[in-house]
Amino acid sequence: MNEYTLPVLFGVAAGVISRLYMLRTDYRQYPTYLHGKIIHIALGFIAAGLGTIAVPAIMTKEFTAVTFLTLAASQFRDVRNMERNTLTQMDSYELVPRGTTYIEGIAIAFESRNYLVIFTSLFTTFAYLVFNFIAAVIAAVICLFISGKLMAGGKIKDIVDIEQAELHFDGAGLFVDNIYIMNIGIPEKQEAILKYGMGFILKPKNFNANMTIANLGQRQAILHDVSTALGVYRDSGEPALTPLAKRDLNDGRLGVFVLPQVRDAEKAIEIISQVPTLENAIRMPSEKKENGRGAS
Repeated sequence: MNEYTLPVLFGVAAGVISRLYMLRTDYRQYPTYLHGKIIHIALGFIAAGLGTIAVPAIMTKEFTAVTFLTLAASQFRDVRNMERNTLTQMDSYELVPRGTTYIEGIAIAFESRNYLVIFTSLFTTFAYLVFNFIAAVIAAVICLFISGKLMAGGKIKDIVDIEQAELHFDGAGLFVDNIYIMNIGIPEKQEAILKYGMGFILKPKNFNANMTIANLGQRQAILHDVSTALGVYRDSGEPALTPLAKRDLNDGRLGVFVLPQVRDAEKAIEIISQVPTLENAIRMPSEKKENGRGAS
């Protein structure tokens, strides 16, 4: 043992704890239990080791060791590719798929969380070496708090108001409130939709929200999360029983049509409200400067 042993061990432990804190299997069942978690914990351990070793390497003037951080960046980009490829393959077998925008958001999140682990280990080890153990504990707690905040992201409830709406047919046209969803001409399917279906209206709170929920990927994320949490009354080869979300072109409201196996309106509204606002779907046209150039 030498002067760096305990700080390095503590830094690695803080990084691994940070990764465990950010690794949650929720109702969407991803990452899977148990093997999917093992992969991400192992990568988190590697990230923690890289972040921890960087501090003593700099202090001992072994600057070439820091170049391993650039290698880590390329490796964790492969993590994003791995998640993207895995989820894309899985998506083709979902009754209500996630969609490419949701998949890309998940892949980016898994890559970025490894970088958060590196920063947690780096700052924790630095605090231990420069100050003492107590300072390292405080640094670790602060890093965990920051990681939790960055991990949370925005929710749909932050940008829209959600309310249940009536499903009805006008001839063969299915409507949620006054928003047209699709054409269903078979009477048996119409009966099934009225029996099992539910409708919701999402009212954007501002013009930016209007543009965000117009994104097809954001709409698909809503449909997927509701169908995963409450089940879906459909099987393959039944296009008439496909959950859909359509816009009212006049005011930007979004009509959401779902077929949950558990018909609980309050639960459905709560699930919709917790759907993440996808980074790739966020649009902020109000930030555009009047001279036509984007805001810096």
